[in-house]
Amino acid sequence: MTVKTQAPAPVLTYSKMRGMVAILIAFMKQRRMGLNDLIQKIATNSYACKHPEVQSILNISQPAEPELNNANPSPPPSPSQQINLGPSSNPHAKPLDFQFLKVIGKGSFGKVLLARHKTEEHFYAVKVLQKKAILKKKEEKHIMSERNVLLKNVKHPFLVGLHYSFQTADKLYFVLDYINGGELFYHLQRERCFLEPRARFYAAEIASALGYLHSLNIVYRDLKPENILLDSQGHIVLTDFGLCKENIEPNGTTSTFCGTPEYLAPEVLHKQPYDRTVDWWCLGAVLYEMLYGLPPFYSRNTAEMYDNILNKPLQLKPNITNSARHLLESLLQKDRTKRLGAKNDFVEIKHHIFFSPINWDDLISKKLTPPFNPNVSGPNDLQHFDPEFTEEPVPNSIGQSPDSILITASVKEAAEAFLGFSYAPPVDSFL
Repeated sequence: MTVKTQAPAPVLTYSKMRGMVAILIAFMKQRRMGLNDLIQKIATNSYACKHPEVQSILNISQPAEPELNNANPSPPPSPSQQINLGPSSNPHAKPLDFQFLKVIGKGSFGKVLLARHKTEEHFYAVKVLQKKAILKKKEEKHIMSERNVLLKNVKHPFLVGLHYSFQTADKLYFVLDYINGGELFYHLQRERCFLEPRARFYAAEIASALGYLHSLNIVYRDLKPENILLDSQGHIVLTDFGLCKENIEPNGTTSTFCGTPEYLAPEVLHKQPYDRTVDWWCLGAVLYEMLYGLPPFYSRNTAEMYDNILNKPLQLKPNITNSARHLLESLLQKDRTKRLGAKNDFVEIKHHIFFSPINWDDLISKKLTPPFNPNVSGPNDLQHFDPEFTEEPVPNSIGQSPDSILITASVKEAAEAFLGFSYAPPVDSFL
């Protein structure tokens, strides 16, 4: 959309172009980093550490939530905490059931692979995690929380479905829906920004998914374009539930410092108790990014970005409608008690004038035609995956587990820490 201004258009010099490219490259690299890695990076930067807001944030006291207390390793679950799966259990699932074809994603603890079940001949996305890496960072309870959240999501159209999970002595396996329309981040990289109708459609499906999680007393806490996939028709699929917090009642709060730097809400940076409105802040940040190409308070300098989130007023360019402007201002309200969704959660979002063109019943039934079709030819069409992943060879160890003779004490300890992980739902609960 062309916007008329009174001032003459600035000349795009070579040096300015190089600066813009440098900003985008730094932005994309930083986006691939986890929050813990980023904190370690800025902790070694003398300039960043001198900033008072960063000093305050890095001086994090021991969290009240037990899953992040690193003083002692988390003990293995007691027998009473083990999940009794009864006749729905699938104890015979094993890596050899699958032909692992391509790496389609990577994370802190393992990889996501396109896999074909050898007997079913069905394609899945299999998330394979290393137990030793998880235990080293004391993240086992987050992994179990992710599995628990996945169990509750099988009936929502905009949340990735878990078919079953199982474990070997050294690895955990999530067998998930295979979604190959690409990350929203990937499409934003290619197109820079979206027109408002397309951004509205995606925001509506994302809001529906978040509202459903909130109805289960789950706060998502890590909404960002990398965790938002498009399916083969172009519908939203929310994935990666590793930072979800369960059992948060409508008026309940939590206090763990977690998330992705560009999307951290002010109350999280202030280390204050926060509630489910943290997800609506993130929705505002993602909507802003879809419309403008970068998150609302982005800076290459992390200290400056945190200061922007905490103190800088929201700046909106004039190339969006008044309803989009009002929604962004309402979602990116620094005071969470005044933020849209603070009183009636998802109901407030769906009734906002920006979403007036959306028929929510048709949306949830997938009767609305997506504004963009990925045009994938089939499961082997990997055009929307980053070649950084797909060109990486599939490790032989993915489909193997240590021979029982070679299992060490640390592997046995890892196995005991994930008792109750294996899962297969009843047949009638599959999507």
